[in-house]
Amino acid sequence: MHQVLKEELPFNEYVINERWKSRLIDINAYKALHTKSLEQLEEFWASIARELEWFKPWDKVLDASNPPFYKWFVGGKLNLSYLALDRHVKTWRKNKLAIEWEGEPVDENGNPTEQRKLTYFDLYREVNRAAYMLKHNFGIRKGDRITLYMPMIPELPIVMLAAWRIGAVTSVVFSGFSAEALAERINDSQSRIVVTVDGFWRRGKVIRLKEIVDQALEKVGTVENVIVYRRLGLKDVPMTEGRDYWWHKVMEGIKANAYVEPEPLESEHPSFILYTSGTTGKPKGIVHDTGGWAVHVYATMKWVFDLREEDIYWCTADIGWVTGHSYVVLGPLMIGATQVIYEGAPDYPQPDRWWAIIERYGVTILYTSPTAIRMFMRYGEEWPRRHDLSTLRIIHSVGEPINPEAWRWAYKVLGNENVAMASTWWMTETGGIVISHTPGLYLIPMKPGTNGLPLPGFDVDVFDDNGKPAPPGVRGYLVIKRPWPGMLHGIWGDPDRYIKTYWSKFPGVFYAGDYAIKDQDGYIWVLGRADEVIKVAGHRLGTYELESALVSHPTVAEAAVVGVPDPIKGEVPIAFVVLKQGVMPSDELRKELRDHVRKTIGPVAEPAHIFFVTKLPKTRSGKIMRRLLKAVATGAPLGDTTTLEDETSVEEAKKAYEELRREIARG
Repeated sequence: MHQVLKEELPFNEYVINERWKSRLIDINAYKALHTKSLEQLEEFWASIARELEWFKPWDKVLDASNPPFYKWFVGGKLNLSYLALDRHVKTWRKNKLAIEWEGEPVDENGNPTEQRKLTYFDLYREVNRAAYMLKHNFGIRKGDRITLYMPMIPELPIVMLAAWRIGAVTSVVFSGFSAEALAERINDSQSRIVVTVDGFWRRGKVIRLKEIVDQALEKVGTVENVIVYRRLGLKDVPMTEGRDYWWHKVMEGIKANAYVEPEPLESEHPSFILYTSGTTGKPKGIVHDTGGWAVHVYATMKWVFDLREEDIYWCTADIGWVTGHSYVVLGPLMIGATQVIYEGAPDYPQPDRWWAIIERYGVTILYTSPTAIRMFMRYGEEWPRRHDLSTLRIIHSVGEPINPEAWRWAYKVLGNENVAMASTWWMTETGGIVISHTPGLYLIPMKPGTNGLPLPGFDVDVFDDNGKPAPPGVRGYLVIKRPWPGMLHGIWGDPDRYIKTYWSKFPGVFYAGDYAIKDQDGYIWVLGRADEVIKVAGHRLGTYELESALVSHPTVAEAAVVGVPDPIKGEVPIAFVVLKQGVMPSDELRKELRDHVRKTIGPVAEPAHIFFVTKLPKTRSGKIMRRLLKAVATGAPLGDTTTLEDETSVEEAKKAYEELRREIARG
């Protein structure tokens, strides 16, 4: 097992600031709390579940009689829509702002031209009307699947909550996916209905979403109706009579005070199916229940985000991903928070769009991705310095490991060295955060780049190849040794794949598929996907380790590393590097970066080639599409590029690769 050098991860670099000093707790005291939560696992989670409103209390906290098909809060009944809305409109929160929404378009002065404010009562009314529409106009019943293919507008959480109100199962498909990907997900879930929009804005361009739906439905046999929300007011939208209906036309016949009784749902009733991207095979439809997921998300909203009534919370994730399900739609609303939702691109029309939003709404809690932070690092400190970001008190990241340099930049430039900051680890399959710092519970000293300690109630470890705990500082496999409330309830229609994928590598233990290191204090450092490795002369190198080493150099803003075939070593790493603004590429810098990686990790990790580019190919959600870079380098077909944010990024990578090949040929 490859051991990461101590220079790579700052295991002993503690960060403590004045604002949070009073919330600090000794690491051993936190560990004692964590140990107690595991010793009394069922009672621990039951005590949290009692803080929510159940229509019927559970008979059994955990049914472990048929592992790995665990069930939580068996016999209990509740409703997510009720938890998010009804219980608030009975209190003073009725007229509290729930959502501050901002569309992408701006005027000549950079001010948004589209803004909406929805109170909890506004949301309650709109969700009831949407639930009435689904139930009475389109005959949707408990257990029916509906596919939602929409941008980041308030109607997306509205229709999700409406579906959950009547017991329908949602399948949200990210609005950047292709017609083929949409069709595959509809067919697998056997959805009866699709809810979409005519079109939406992305970087100033119109994305005609309804037309993509029509293409997808040519390969689908189960969809009876399509509901289309008029987002842009496009005039030439194709509508199939008898199948397609305008949202606003249907709503004209539904009273403003329409009410739909929330369905009392069994705790294990499925709330949503969310499909993995499918880049390495058929997409997996990850299924989550109702009760266990609600308890998990509720607890982590409190522990990780320390939400207070006066906070303005902003999770920048798209609802098409699990982060948007848990920490945009359900979590903030269950807590009764005010949150910001933004429709558009992070750097449109200028690189300070996010910072303007934070200043405009006084955002206090920011939950975003390391990819976004590294992108903004490239633009430099000037853009955030133009805005008042002093309201921020918590910054968390999610989606992939955050390298220490990006952590320090965000902590200093965005947080003014006065915020609580963590890199949260979790995944679609876990349903909610599993490893993080916990400023809402206790705060242990921060370390740049770490994920922190496992949260209470989560039995997390790092295993070696033999299924034994790996020694501190040695890379192993991240596992969860006991069931937890938000855990996935299988893969839709494929129980055998569920067992094989997650429970077969280490029998009886959930295998996350990530490499990780546990340091001497027990902090977990997740290093990225175990399948994102490059095998160089028998050595397995994670792409995260190589990219982190490159980004730790003061000239580098972003990096993407892929492996390419080599006749001697099997594979060798090559790197595509984005330099910080003002830094000019040169052969000398290329050599300096190769030497830097060699010194940081070791000779085996030195990139065979480094290509300088101005942008990396990414999805609209900010994920680097390494497979496209590998295709460029190996001459393989690019495959599906419909989720690609900017096609010129691939063309630039091709050009850089061809130029270097010509240089090598010339000697």
